[in-house]
Amino acid sequence: MEQLPPRVRKLITAIDTLSEWSGRVFAWLIVPLVLGLTYEVIARYAFDAPTIWAYDVGYMLYGSHFMLGAAYTLLRKGHIRTDFFYEKWSPRRQGLIDAALYLFLFFPGVFFFFLAGWDSAAHSWFLRETSEASPWRPPLYPFKTVMPVTAALLFIQGISEFIKSIWAAKTGRWL
Repeated sequence: MEQLPPRVRKLITAIDTLSEWSGRVFAWLIVPLVLGLTYEVIARYAFDAPTIWAYDVGYMLYGSHFMLGAAYTLLRKGHIRTDFFYEKWSPRRQGLIDAALYLFLFFPGVFFFFLAGWDSAAHSWFLRETSEASPWRPPLYPFKTVMPVTAALLFIQGISEFIKSIWAAKTGRWL
């Protein structure tokens, strides 16, 4: 039985640990999101004193929570796939299809997402961009930085998943 080289196993473990850790950390964004929205609802309906910041905090925290959890979701196999075909295939075929899709679709897509996100975030930081959606005008540059960070985390986790797919295609079994 063929064994995965120790360096490759360490790489996969390090990447998976990074995605696990980042997913657990970014999951905590739900707490200030819920607290902020709860405060807004109580202030608005119980005291007739709506806030000017709740909308901005809500979309920024929810967007960050959703985006920054993408690598963790990839690690946990939570992204959409056509399971009614996939589950019937052998691990070797699954690995071959996954490896090809990572190589030809996932990596190029995430790379271009990173470039677009980087350009948008850099431009926003340069301008010290603020939101036009409310009179509060919070800064947008930290929020726009979420895009390239998400792309980088996804790309890194994609490397781990690609290696696992190659292993399954080669050996007929998943790690």
